Amino acid sequence: MQLELRNILVKDVQFGEKSELKNGIVYVNQQELLNTIKDDRLARIEVDIVRPGDDVRICPVKDVLEPRVKTEGSGQVFPGLFGNAEMVGSGKTNVLKGMTILTVGKIVGFQEGIIDMSGPGADYTPFSQTINLVILCDKVEGLPQHEHEEAVRMAGLKATRYISELAKNAVPDQTLVFETKPLIEQIKQYPDLPKVVYVYMLQTQGLMHDTYLYGLDVKKILPTFLYPTEVMDGAIISGNCVSACDKNTTFHHLNNPVIDDLFARHGKDLNFIGVVVTNENVTLLDKERSSNFTAKLVESLGVDGVIISEEGFGNPDADLIMNCRKIEALGVKTVLITDEYAGRDGASQSLADANPLANAVVSGGNANALIDLPPMSRVIGYIEPSEIIAGGFDGALKQDGSLTIEIQAITGATNELGFNRMGALEF
Repeated sequence: MQLELRNILVKDVQFGEKSELKNGIVYVNQQELLNTIKDDRLARIEVDIVRPGDDVRICPVKDVLEPRVKTEGSGQVFPGLFGNAEMVGSGKTNVLKGMTILTVGKIVGFQEGIIDMSGPGADYTPFSQTINLVILCDKVEGLPQHEHEEAVRMAGLKATRYISELAKNAVPDQTLVFETKPLIEQIKQYPDLPKVVYVYMLQTQGLMHDTYLYGLDVKKILPTFLYPTEVMDGAIISGNCVSACDKNTTFHHLNNPVIDDLFARHGKDLNFIGVVVTNENVTLLDKERSSNFTAKLVESLGVDGVIISEEGFGNPDADLIMNCRKIEALGVKTVLITDEYAGRDGASQSLADANPLANAVVSGGNANALIDLPPMSRVIGYIEPSEIIAGGFDGALKQDGSLTIEIQAITGATNELGFNRMGALEF
């Protein structure tokens, strides 16, 4: 399956009389956009634009998306959500690169995030470096939280689809080609290189801890095989409300760096076979079932190595270690990508579960580390939830608007796909 990603580099996003893409600038007719995303469950929808370096704090952030549109090939980006569940991952897709659609709303309160467009907090989120079209969604009185989440999720998806259509006939600034052949052909293509598969753990642990595959709640699936290009074409979207630091937003799924890096090394020092997606479960029985099927699927692919990434912490650590232990028992080497909750002093146990076979681990950082965030001249959304957001605490918000919080509260700070801005120094 071959996919051509055609990147259009966005220079700016502005409101205008007509929605169009012109000379690298995305112009948005605000009223037309609002009409496109209106929902009777939402009492108020406001749209704003923020840019890197702005003295702006955005809170509480729900999801981040990137506009992509099919120009050739089957299906549509975000299949299964708008009446079409055809396979994606082939053909040509135009991407508006450098901008996002960013949704904001007080849904759960304690499991949304903060994005600072400038200052020290900006160093911990990739979305301080993008031009963001921000959509604030307030629910009607009495609406249950799970319906508010769905309304905000769909508003973000509709807005992203609306904006992406502006790029359908655009000439790309950059074209990237990715290909994975049918399994038997792929295995034979580089017989002398180690075969590697990516086990992609998706957050599915209860109400509003949802991820969707072709529009289906991943809680309902058994582990399955995907072409990597399907992920790039929007086959996976985020619907969850979990700690901001290691939530995989829809943007993260579209731009998964594990997939990008494996493609970059494909045919050079490894043979990238594909992706196994699996869920993260609540009960022990469900964890055992999914990890058994994950290990069986990996074994059937005949690979030599596996990279496993998780989403979330605590309970999902058990799924991570089960997957690791069972795959290693088959003689297949694993590398785990996670983050740590090691306490503010870094002295606590980093993961809720462990095993001697988990001996190759890449860390996204310690989510409990404290940071001081200065006041911003403008807040989009609501600053009050910063004291109850995971990573916040009573007294975190000062009278002048400054914050002392754990980086857990910053969207993408310790992302477990490695999509973050931290690294390690060796002394």
